[in-house]
Amino acid sequence: MSRKVEMMDPVDAAWYRMDGPTNLAMVTGVALTKEPLDFERTKQVFAHRLLYFRRFRQRVIEKGFPYPVPHWEDDPYFSIEEHFHHIALPEPRDRKALFDLLSDIASTPLDYRRPLWQVHVVDGVGEGSALVLRFHHCIGDGTAMMAVSQVLFDTEPDAPIEREIRALRPPRAGLLDALARPVARVIDQSVRALSAGANLALHPSQVAELVQMAARSVGVAAGTLLKPPDPASPLKGPLGLPKRVAWSEPVALPEVKRIGKATNAKVNDVLVAAMAGALRRYMRERGADVDGMTIRAVVPVDLRRPDRAFELGNRFGLVFLDLPIGVAEPLERLKATKRNMDAIKQSPEAAVFLGILNLFGRTPKPMEDIAVSIFGSKATLVMTNVAGPRQLLHLAGAPVARMTFWVPHPGDLGMGISILSYNGEVTLGIVADAGLVPDPERIAEEFGEEFTRLRQAVEGTTPTEAPAVGAKAIDTKEDEKISPATAPAACAALTAAGKPCKNRPIAGSPYCRVHQPKPKS
Repeated sequence: MSRKVEMMDPVDAAWYRMDGPTNLAMVTGVALTKEPLDFERTKQVFAHRLLYFRRFRQRVIEKGFPYPVPHWEDDPYFSIEEHFHHIALPEPRDRKALFDLLSDIASTPLDYRRPLWQVHVVDGVGEGSALVLRFHHCIGDGTAMMAVSQVLFDTEPDAPIEREIRALRPPRAGLLDALARPVARVIDQSVRALSAGANLALHPSQVAELVQMAARSVGVAAGTLLKPPDPASPLKGPLGLPKRVAWSEPVALPEVKRIGKATNAKVNDVLVAAMAGALRRYMRERGADVDGMTIRAVVPVDLRRPDRAFELGNRFGLVFLDLPIGVAEPLERLKATKRNMDAIKQSPEAAVFLGILNLFGRTPKPMEDIAVSIFGSKATLVMTNVAGPRQLLHLAGAPVARMTFWVPHPGDLGMGISILSYNGEVTLGIVADAGLVPDPERIAEEFGEEFTRLRQAVEGTTPTEAPAVGAKAIDTKEDEKISPATAPAACAALTAAGKPCKNRPIAGSPYCRVHQPKPKS
């Protein structure tokens, strides 16, 4: 009996081929539960709900002439047992052990003989468990991940495993998605016409729109190619297979909104500015001269039509966002971030790059590799934002305390940063090349500290930025110093999220440089 085979969408095929020897095009999501997960019940939830999406029962094969192209094929040997793994967090079962384990998982390729997804249930994570879901980017993007989460998670702890999968709610907009909707219709028509091999037998107004977009596309593509490569920094360099992952302490969303209201900025402006500030601090710690520096982030922009919001696959374009790493003062950095965000909202770049991805998916892999390398040299990292569920969710009956995910960073890019909101809190997730960024948890820590700095800046109490590595620090008076024997191991202050600060205190003080009390006038 012949198995059903269907050609992969060209944009999905482009992502399938973006796998490299040192960079895997893989989306990884993590949910931390407040109670231990029942492994068998969790597996049953996935069996009845995840397999609602046919893609998770299909494997990828390549065939065709003159060169092979990816196709979806129902896996004749499919068994959910092959995709589920039950493990325990190694001793001492602390945060470092968890990050080490997740880093190993994120560095491991999926099995290409089977459908491209995998689940690990990790016992002994705090008072609960961790669920790690990995799937290849060719199955879907961040919006697709939200579709999957709506099916897997429940709002009530006693929801039946075999509950009816009802109409799904469209996701809330990410960084730039809402402003991209006007171009989504036009690009969707053009992509569908190309995919069908059709001629432009469209309405005259549609043809005119496509012609105008084509003209702008040439300009946008040429402008991107003419951009100078991103500057050398600790975040760029040769890549290896091992990855390191981390996430921040959650930041209260009302705190982000208060800062935005006080500065006439959007929530996403504040989040991106805080991320830029965290990168600035980290690069200074590594000895980089960041003053005046700008680096670029590749940002996905969802271009789905609302009626196709929960189809799997990839329907997003890409834009290049300037990150003002070189601006020292937090409020000035926020202003610069807002200007840069506003500028790309008016650009057709996202739609253009969706068309380019469509073209990549129709060409041999070596041609795509060359193009990815060229465009990748113009940026330093991938950054994405997903608006997640607003209320507490449950997985297989266990309440979910935290959610985060890691975005792939294909080509020669060494880092992916993701921002996810869940249940009134925001978390920053980082996956990075272990050789370039061996300690991404430092960036995650600085992300939380940036909100303290922004709040203090709004209140007019901003502390002076610490000197760069190698610069001479301003010391305290000799009689105010604390001896090394009695010096505290960590700062005595609390972060914006109300958690103990983990930064090292400066000499002679119980506080780090961020939380130094402002001198009395």
